[in-house]
Amino acid sequence: MCMSIDRTIAAEAAALRAHYVQTILPIWRGRGFNSTSQLPYEAVGASDHAPLPVTRYRAMACARQLFVFSQAGDAAHAGQLFHAMRRYFHDEKHGGWFYSVDAQGAPLDTTKDLYTHAFVIFACAHYAAATGDRDALRVIDETASLVQMRFAAHDGLLHAALEADFSSPRTGPLQNPLMHLTEAYLAAYETTGEPGYESALARLTEAVGRHFVHAPTGAIAELPIGSADNRLEPGHQFEWFYLVKRAGPVVRTSGLEENLARAFEFAQRHGVDSQTGGVCAALDENGAIKDATQRIWAQTEYLRALATRGTAQDWETLALQIPRFQVRFLHARGWYECLSPTGEVARADMPSTTPYHLATAYAALPV
Repeated sequence: MCMSIDRTIAAEAAALRAHYVQTILPIWRGRGFNSTSQLPYEAVGASDHAPLPVTRYRAMACARQLFVFSQAGDAAHAGQLFHAMRRYFHDEKHGGWFYSVDAQGAPLDTTKDLYTHAFVIFACAHYAAATGDRDALRVIDETASLVQMRFAAHDGLLHAALEADFSSPRTGPLQNPLMHLTEAYLAAYETTGEPGYESALARLTEAVGRHFVHAPTGAIAELPIGSADNRLEPGHQFEWFYLVKRAGPVVRTSGLEENLARAFEFAQRHGVDSQTGGVCAALDENGAIKDATQRIWAQTEYLRALATRGTAQDWETLALQIPRFQVRFLHARGWYECLSPTGEVARADMPSTTPYHLATAYAALPV
């Protein structure tokens, strides 16, 4: 990396981190946190941070906030979230985790959702790493074992959703929960050192390689290849790129590393606006824009992927992309969740799930 670009990127990244620490985190310790239930609200208003009317609390949102405050070194707040997650969302009768509870904390959607279970593992791994909490280590082990036993589908894949008692599937395999389970297994292995997580990671990525890779582009599709109305999301190509690089030799037999090298180029060429740097939501299999909405999480994944690949061209792009992102998506009271291609705000509130994306991206940028 050129020394001048190095200094430029480090200064830009420092500005992002300062905004995160001074503006974002206080929202979720303050008005974004229900101090009675000790659960994060689903979303707050962009201007006043007032909680939106409560219809539900999701286990996944609580888990993401648990990760955020574990990574931020706020063990006290993370501890509140960990205990609240177990109190409200753990299914004592059937095992596993409810998808959501209502405003009073009673079970609402009792679906057993793979995405939710993946984030429980992921968040508890980071919480355990930060605090050494042995209860969190037990949750990781119990939840991962349950996932392998209960969610198994065919040929190494897992169902995306099951009935409350695990009796039958509601939704077959989908890309997104499988990606986050990959992320969860990585975190679990890094925290515990248990080789079983490496084995599970290898099996899972091999199954994804067999069933989700779009051969012409190398991109990982949202639905199994051959499904009607499939789509390719640029943000997910960038997210997978980081995860596979992080996993290294463990996933080599999956072929995903080679495929995602091509998918990165495809997503960057067709999914990133050359003028604004905005990353669109979805492409079709030929690279035409299928959903032009620019969601903040996809922008953060592009930043992380550029820093992860780290070619000379990537550093030059990153030096331009960080201030583009900062100007378009961040503001003095927080962030814009979704924009149109021309910059109009498409979603005005700020959900509690988004700081996870900011934290993971900023952690990958140079200091």
